[in-house]
Amino acid sequence: MTRARIGLGQRGEELAARAVTQHGYRILARNWRCPMGEADLIAQRADELTFFEVRTRRGTRAGTPEESLTPRKRAHMEAVARHYLAEHLPEADPTWHLGFVAVELDAQGHLLRVTIYPDLEGDGWSVSSSSLLSDPPP
Repeated sequence: MTRARIGLGQRGEELAARAVTQHGYRILARNWRCPMGEADLIAQRADELTFFEVRTRRGTRAGTPEESLTPRKRAHMEAVARHYLAEHLPEADPTWHLGFVAVELDAQGHLLRVTIYPDLEGDGWSVSSSSLLSDPPP
């Protein structure tokens, strides 16, 4: 992976972390890795956990962030979530979700939108770009 793509991904994950924090989530882990893969953000809101995949796109050439979430990626996300739960909460049976954060930038790298999908099967919440750019990091 090129440095530019790594930097783009890191910027998207930082914006995503700010967005979910503004919506009442507490970040438990970032870039948590296991043999099954990686969870970009693991967050808690009330008594529920959400395992967020973050996809960032600059320009329209590669499609929207939402278009990049394949059935195979969903399966990986679920495997990672189950591994985390087995490792960190083996005796518990928490409510949990697979979530998604779409970050879209224009070709010059200016933020166009951040949309949080707290559950892959539900609708997303748009987040104000200005609030993400002006707040200090969480």
